[in-house]
Amino acid sequence: MSMPEALSKCLVLNTVAAARTLLRQGDARFKPFGATVQQFSLLAAIRFHPGQPVMSLAQRVLLDRTSLTRNLDLLEQKGLVRRASETVGNVRVCELTKSGNRLLDQLLVAWQQAQTDFSQDLSQEEAETYLRIAKHFANG
Repeated sequence: MSMPEALSKCLVLNTVAAARTLLRQGDARFKPFGATVQQFSLLAAIRFHPGQPVMSLAQRVLLDRTSLTRNLDLLEQKGLVRRASETVGNVRVCELTKSGNRLLDQLLVAWQQAQTDFSQDLSQEEAETYLRIAKHFANG
């Protein structure tokens, strides 16, 4: 097998390309709402895992500390998230504001449509296989 052929079959390079493409398409879907895929996942994590420390949420949505801080600060500046007042010690807990909940409701509708659109050219089996493999690598 030639090196160009081997590179074209590289799991890492193909995964990076797929991730960039999906992220770009996802961000385009959320742009009209003033949000990104990372912000959507963070808003959803805050709603569906209330009271969890911010660092636990970051692990859940696979955000590094820098990305987490940047996105939380942006969401807080936009009035979508606030720090819960009853935190203990250094533990940071966030909650959605009314505006954050309204925006997340809109983003969930856009996300559901995007899921349908992204998988329209795949069979159910292909979509399930892709997701299983992606989760395998994401969970190390």
